[in-house]
Amino acid sequence: MYDISTRKRAVALVAQGRSLNSVSRELGVSRYAIRSWQTHIEPRGRVGRPCPRCQEVPGPPQDPAAYAYLLGLYLGDGCISAHRRGVYVLRVVLDTAWPGIIDACEAAFRAVRPDNSVCRVHRQGCAVVTGTSKHWPCLFPQHGPGPKHEREIVLEPWQRTVVDARPWDFVRGLIHSDGCRITNWTTRVVAGERKRYEYPRYFFTNKSDDIRDLYTDTLDSLGVEWTQFARNGNAYNISVAKKASVALMDTHVGPKH
Repeated sequence: MYDISTRKRAVALVAQGRSLNSVSRELGVSRYAIRSWQTHIEPRGRVGRPCPRCQEVPGPPQDPAAYAYLLGLYLGDGCISAHRRGVYVLRVVLDTAWPGIIDACEAAFRAVRPDNSVCRVHRQGCAVVTGTSKHWPCLFPQHGPGPKHEREIVLEPWQRTVVDARPWDFVRGLIHSDGCRITNWTTRVVAGERKRYEYPRYFFTNKSDDIRDLYTDTLDSLGVEWTQFARNGNAYNISVAKKASVALMDTHVGPKH
């Protein structure tokens, strides 16, 4: 960072007819810097809002509800990758069959990091909601190499506080990424007549034991009953099928849209 007197002197010398090369050599500054000072000589202030986790006293995310929802989406179908110049890219892959969820995901991105760019990349059958920020690893410390189910996934104490305060937003994010609401049916013979009965249930499927535990622990705190199923001998799927629990999920989560 150059002081204001150096900036003003460089601009004045160029205004006198000196070449950028000669001024650059005399003052020991780059030609690019001199060109930028010709249009904006005062030091530029910080652009955007600071990361709440990088302040002298780290604080919670700016929008806890949006953060809890985005955390659920990230743990389900999100990933963070390094880009360049210290910037990271957060991507959440969503099915194009549910445009309302894609909209909700983008809105959560913008609420959590209001000053960072967000876009959608459409691919066959899916949309990738993408946001860039230097601070995604600060906000999602679960970021790391390799698939999530091959490494430990544990919430930081401050994340646990957010989830405890906004449990339904967290559950909604998990269901919108790796869950679904379906309607099962069966038939019974009643008074000699076979009748069809339908009943809804929620499923959440994730290979990570830790992420499933986060989901079921949150359901327990909300009074939602659940059952775990296995695939090939491995725990894999969480079902919510009891009528009262499904009613709770319908009130706070609902079908995908």
